[in-house]
Amino acid sequence: MTEKPTRPHDKLVRFDSLDDMPPAAPLSGAFNALTDDEIERRATDDPDAGMIPVEFWNTAQPVEVETKEQITLRLDPDVLRHFRGTGKGYQSRINAVLKNYVQAKERAG
Repeated sequence: MTEKPTRPHDKLVRFDSLDDMPPAAPLSGAFNALTDDEIERRATDDPDAGMIPVEFWNTAQPVEVETKEQITLRLDPDVLRHFRGTGKGYQSRINAVLKNYVQAKERAG
């Protein structure tokens, strides 16, 4: 049996709470050198950046993400083949389909 080489970014790290997380790496000198005007210009030019009202941060609270539970699940070969054929992240897509089903059932009552 051949072992796949492991890369540092392939390792999943979980923390019990946000307080257990190590501090983030310091910002680069180039980032720290940006002026407020340059930051504003870049944010305005970024199609994915939305304007967040200043008052939002007065009441913002971090939200801890519910962790997923690892299980063994038996699937029909054709179902598994379909999702595996969609590429990396296929297990997350299976979860998304199941989650949508549950939400639809809950809405239907």
